[in-house]
Order: sequence, then C-alpha cells, then structure tokens
Amino acid sequence: MKAGSRFLNAVSAVALSAGLVATGASAAFLVSVTSAEAAVIQKIDVRGASRVGDEAVRSNLTIQPGKNFSNADIDDSVKQLYDTGYFSDVKISVSGRALVVTVQEAKLINQVVFNGNRKIKDDKLAAVVKTHAAGPYSDAQIQADIQSIKDAYAAIGRNEVSVKTQVVPLGEGRVNLAFVVDEGDRTKISSITFSGNKAYSSGRLSAVISTKRSNFLSFLTRKDVYNEDKLRADEEALRQFYFNRGYADFKIVSSDASFDESKNAYTLTFNIDEGPRYDFGDVTVQSTVPGINADELKGLVATHQGDVYSAKQVQKSMEAISDKVASAGYPFARVTPRGNRNLGNNTIGVEYLVDQGERAYIERIEIRGNSRTRDYVIRREFDLSEGDAFNQQMISRAKRRLEALGYFSSVNITTQPGSAPDRIVVVVDVTDQPTGSFGIGAGYAAGGDGLLLEASIEEKNFLGRGQYIKVTAGGGQDGSRSYGLSFTEPYFLGYRLAVGFDANHSETSSNDNYDYEENNLILRATAPITEDLAATFRYNFKQMKYDSSGSSFADLSAPYQNLVNNSPWIRSSISQTLTYNTLDDMTLPREGIYASLTQEIAGLGGDSKYYKLYGKARYFHLLADDADIIGSVAGSAGYVAGFGSHLNVFDQFTLTNADIRGFENRGIGPRIGGGSPDDPLGGTTYFTVSAEASFPLPLFPRDFGLRGAVFADAGTLFGNKVNTFGQQVDGSDAALRASVGLGLVWNSPFGALRVDYAVPVAKEDYDKVQNFRFGINNQF
Repeated sequence: MKAGSRFLNAVSAVALSAGLVATGASAAFLVSVTSAEAAVIQKIDVRGASRVGDEAVRSNLTIQPGKNFSNADIDDSVKQLYDTGYFSDVKISVSGRALVVTVQEAKLINQVVFNGNRKIKDDKLAAVVKTHAAGPYSDAQIQADIQSIKDAYAAIGRNEVSVKTQVVPLGEGRVNLAFVVDEGDRTKISSITFSGNKAYSSGRLSAVISTKRSNFLSFLTRKDVYNEDKLRADEEALRQFYFNRGYADFKIVSSDASFDESKNAYTLTFNIDEGPRYDFGDVTVQSTVPGINADELKGLVATHQGDVYSAKQVQKSMEAISDKVASAGYPFARVTPRGNRNLGNNTIGVEYLVDQGERAYIERIEIRGNSRTRDYVIRREFDLSEGDAFNQQMISRAKRRLEALGYFSSVNITTQPGSAPDRIVVVVDVTDQPTGSFGIGAGYAAGGDGLLLEASIEEKNFLGRGQYIKVTAGGGQDGSRSYGLSFTEPYFLGYRLAVGFDANHSETSSNDNYDYEENNLILRATAPITEDLAATFRYNFKQMKYDSSGSSFADLSAPYQNLVNNSPWIRSSISQTLTYNTLDDMTLPREGIYASLTQEIAGLGGDSKYYKLYGKARYFHLLADDADIIGSVAGSAGYVAGFGSHLNVFDQFTLTNADIRGFENRGIGPRIGGGSPDDPLGGTTYFTVSAEASFPLPLFPRDFGLRGAVFADAGTLFGNKVNTFGQQVDGSDAALRASVGLGLVWNSPFGALRVDYAVPVAKEDYDKVQNFRFGINNQF
C-alpha cells in the first residue's frame, strides 16, 4: 500500500512539474503515466478523426512508438495538429503503453461564395482569399480574408467597403461560407495641393503626377484612386520633372494623404523644396582604362556648357559612353558622372569618369509583383541576362523600356548580393495596371456622309503576353460601315522584331452616284535600328469595288465611269518606312520630333503600277513651361510616278481635312472641270506646312485635360496623270491654299477629341470648303 502511495505521489509530481495545460481555441491536453519510466509508448490511439483519418493525425505527431519522448515533444505535436487548421480541440494523454490523441474536428468548408460584389468579379476575389472549398473553417483565416477583400477594393478606390460573413450549416460538420460585400461609394480625391513651389504653379505640377482630383468622369479614368505605390510614383515624377529642368537640389520635404471618413475622400499634400536652378558648367570626359581615349568619347556627350542642367541628358550621355566602351571590349568599365556645383553662378560642371569597375556578373534576374504580365515579357526588355557582365546603364535603359510599355503603374529595379562576391541579383519590382480600353469616336463629314461613329476595343497587353490587339467597327448616316482588326507580336520568335497585320473592310456611298467597297490587308514587320529610329516593311493588298447600279452614268465623270466599268480593282504593293521618334510623351508631347519617310512600289500583280515617295515630320517645343504652352511646326510632301502613261484615280495622292484644315476631304487639287460633275482626281505631288500653339484653357482645372489651340495651315496638291478622256481638268497647277483657325482639344476617357474651326485665306474657286472639323485628334 505504501509503495502504491509513493507511486501516485510520483505521478502527481510529474504532472504538476510538466504543467501541461494548452491555451487558446478552447484547447487543452493532459498527460497521464502509469510508470515512472513511461517515456516510451508502443502504440498511438487516435479518437475523433472521422473525416481527417487516423493516419493524417499520426503523421503530424513528433512522437513515435518505441522512441523516447518528452513534454516538449507533446507541446510540438499539439501545436502541429492545430496548425493544420483541421481541428478545433486537441488532447493528448498516456494510457498504459498507448498515446491517446483525442481531437475535435473543425468545420469543413463545403463552398465559398461572394454576394453583393459588382465592381470586382468572383474569380478575382477568390484569388485573394485563402479560405477555399474542402478546406477547414478558421476564424483567424476568415478575418484575414476579410481584410484582403477590403484591400482589393481599396486598390480600385473604394475604402468604404464593408465585408461580413454568413455561415450555413449542412450537417456532419460541413458548412457553406458566404462573404457578403457592401461595396459603398467610390473614395474620391477632393484636392491635391503643393506647397513650397515658386518656379512652377500648382496647376503645372498637377499635370506632372498621375493621380488626379475627382471629377464627373473619374469613374472612367480611375485616375483618382489613391494608393501608397501611386504616391511614391508621383513623388518620383516630380523629382524627374525638376531634375530635368535645372533644379538639381530639388527634394520632397514630405507628402501626405489625409483621409476624411465623413466625406470618404483623400486630400493629398506635397511639400517641396525647389532649390536653385542650374546650368551646365564645364563638361569633360576622363578615362583611367588603358586603351580608352577620352577625347574620342567627347562626341557622345549630350550635355553642353551653358545648357540648362538635365539629369536625363546626363543619363543619356552615360549610356552612350558605356555602350561605346563595352563594344570596344571593356564590359566591366564603369561610367560615373561627377558634379561640381558653383553656387556663385549656379552652374554644375560634369566630369564623366570612365574607370575599370568591379568584375561582377548577374547571377539571376528576379521578377516580383507581376500578377498578370508574363515573366518573359519583362525579361526581354533587358539587353543582358543571367551570366552577363553587370552594367548599370543597361539596367537603367531596361527600366525606361519597361515604363514605356504602359503595362505597369510602377517599375523599380534594385540589386542584391549574390551567392559569391562577384555575383549580383537584379530584382525587378513591378505593379501591373489595366491596359485595355474601350473607345467611342465621332466625326462629321460633309458631302452627304453626315455623322460618323466608331467604336473600338483595344488591349495593349493581350493575355499578359505583351501582344497588341484592336477591334474597330463604325458606321455613318448614309449607311456606310467599316470593320477592322489589328494584331502585333512585338517580339517575333524572341527577337526585337514587331510583326503584325491590319485587316479592314469598309462600304461607303459617294453622293448617291456609286457605292464603294474596300478590303485591305497589310502584313508588317518593324525592326529597331537605334533607340529612336526604326524601319518598317509592309506588304499591302487592297481590293476596290465600284457599283453604280440604280444611278445614271451621266452623274459620273469619264475617269469614274472607267472605274465602275472595270470594277473590281486590285492594288498589290510593298513599302518601307523609316520612323524617327524622340517625343517625350505620345499622348501630349511637349518636346521632340516625330518623322517618317515612306517609299512604296506597286506592281506585284494587280492593276496599279507606280513608285511613291512621301514623308512627314512634326517638331514640338515647350514655349512657356509653367503656362504649359506647346508649340509645334509640321511639314509633309509626296510624289508618285507611274510606270505607264497613266495612273488610276485611286493611285494619286489626296489630302484630307486634317492636312489643310478648312477644306473638305479631297477638297483641293485637280478635279474634272467645266461644271458638273466635278469629281476629284487627286494629284501626283503635294506639300503641306502647319504651325500650331496649344495651351490649357483658363477657368478649367488642368486635370480635366481641356486645351485650346491656334493654328495656320498651308499647302498644295497638283499634277495629274489620270486619263481624263478629253475632259477639262481644274487645279493641275501648284496653287497655294492656306487657312487659319482655332481648335479645342479634350483628352477625354474616350481618346483625344478635337474640334477645329478654320477659315481659308487662300483658295481656288473650285475648292470645297469645310469650316468645322470634329473627330479623334491625331497629330502624327
């Protein structure tokens, strides 16, 4: 009896010293032993695991039959079982030589549904929550999922969202779970203010950042959605704006986003310090690399003494020098700019030092944050890959290319140490942004066509593969119809070669004299020559059908009767275009040149045989930076020569009301004379020039994108090689036409819409005038 008492006392002491009481989620476990040496069990007895199964429980224990175990092993086993999420209660005890594990299974999720969500579809929400069908019911995980849903709505500008859950028991421990979403109203940005700015007005700075104040069209543009990443991107945009305009000491003292719950709106405040404005001082190039002559590199420098300091030009110079040195067989050479500030005359002297940098190789390129865009779409913008010599200038160039794609709201490239001292890991952090758009365009054409409407769907990053696709459809009051499909693969077979096609079909009526049907197919390939210069090769196929059934041939001139009689016509040609583009922004360019030169040869079968040469160029320059007044001058010219004695009417050049405003499409140039009909014939030669200044409209917030313009156009279209069958021709000489006018441009969510009113100041009697022009703005 005394021995038994001593045994029970020992058991009690062991139990008390172990202190085996687990806390949380109503969990507890007890350990009982029947012998002082009961540290080894022979079997594991599982109770309560009807759904999960006994083996699943045993596999999550750290205790094994026949092996010693301790209280720490019991703690670990209990914790591991809870971590699976499948149990709401766990108890472990020892009975004889058996370890008894008693579990209470958690509820099992049968189905997860979302109710009340309209702005974010079910599949998008399912991707952000971790609770899923056939998984365990966990209060902690569900609360985390609720926060994830709120974060998803905050990303699209809805901070008022509330999320609740509904649980429907199904019996046998199974439940259906519903996330009930009240989306609330859109969170707005009530104001954006700048303090500390003296050189530039707040209105000018508001045009620099991507975040905009809320207006009645913000639900379409989504530019009034606040998030932390956009705020950081706006800060960087402001820095680059000032750095490229001479303010090398510019800094953002603070930026703040204040949320007013009562108004469900943010107020953004940027507190900045502009600092003084600098010009470039002495600019030199030095080299410590044997075999590299610094004097030979000076011609690559884009920064010149006396110019306004620009960080962009410094970076451009560094890249040009780096490329030259690397091509000379020095892949590890480093180009470092050294600035020397002279506060007496506000200049910065720049010395470009070329030295032998550390030998470092890229171990890997790690891409993060791309939820939609494929990895290879990002990798192909780098001119280097794993195993190549590390080159900081190439990294900077890749960053610019990624930003120019328009696929990402932010791009950040950093480096980390690799597995060895000479290894570097390049980390690319990106944030995907919407790349699809739906556009509606409208225009008005005189001459019976009336109102014209066009709708388009465009995707710049199709399926995350970086491919471009666009579908268009349009129609007019006269029954005209048009359809189009365009597709571009920007990296054909892995090379920087953009290959694609354009297919179009249109049907129109010309003053009830004849119906016209046109089918076009263009196959094209574009290859870059430099960063700014590219070459495009095209095969062009066009089929033209003319039909005058129901109309009298007396209503048609002889050349047009010939078209109808011999319809259909086919044009088969090849063309080559050189394009030079240094624009700073394709949507609203303020600086740069856009120019193209095309030559085309027709005669690969079909009815057309000619050689054409034509081109255009437009130069943009900021006339007043703070007032954001943009000036531009443009010119175009073309000449066609037939391989036979005559050209077809459709082979000669025609000018539109975009070339010389104030005149109709095909309103100037050679045409059948002597009264009616006066059908246009086009011309063999044309010249145009244009000058324009655009400016933000006063009294309107600049965020609204409304600008005015004043312009003057001039040009001529002359020469005729069409067989007129003896009819008189007006306009074969190079008579000058000119017009002046006013324009209104709105950068709307549907595209840049434009209205022009032009008055001809030089015209011929037979020209066709059209004062108003309304349609999609296309400056290039």
